[in-house]
Amino acid sequence: MTDSPLYDLVWMSRPLMQAAEASVEKGLAGTGLTVRMRAVLEMLHAHGELTVPEVAERLEIKRQYVQLMVNETLAAGLTEQRPNPRHKRSPRLSLTETGGRLIAEVIARELALIERIGADLDPAEVAAALRIVRALTAQLKSHAEEAP
Repeated sequence: MTDSPLYDLVWMSRPLMQAAEASVEKGLAGTGLTVRMRAVLEMLHAHGELTVPEVAERLEIKRQYVQLMVNETLAAGLTEQRPNPRHKRSPRLSLTETGGRLIAEVIARELALIERIGADLDPAEVAAALRIVRALTAQLKSHAEEAP
């Protein structure tokens, strides 16, 4: 660690995300879902029907990678494709009944875990941390997009 708490906060994001992903993966045991399948289902659960490019934009990852993720959910019968009147070659994706039920159960378990592990945290401090992380993310993205 350094003498800069802000620097340390930025670099703590990696172990935080690794721990979160490991916890999510553990919570998916027995569901047949992978972390990446769960991500697709979560986007559809939160936003309704989306195209692959829209899922990619929300997840901030490449469309080609999202297509692989979507293919897994389609093969498992958790999502389905619907015609897209605005773009014939980019169908809309939606949750099947099974997919909707499964992601709702997974999210409910994750929320219960978060409530349990965060029970001793001050809600005002959590809100402040969230504001700071959002501001840092926006500033770092802006900096990365600036011309050299």
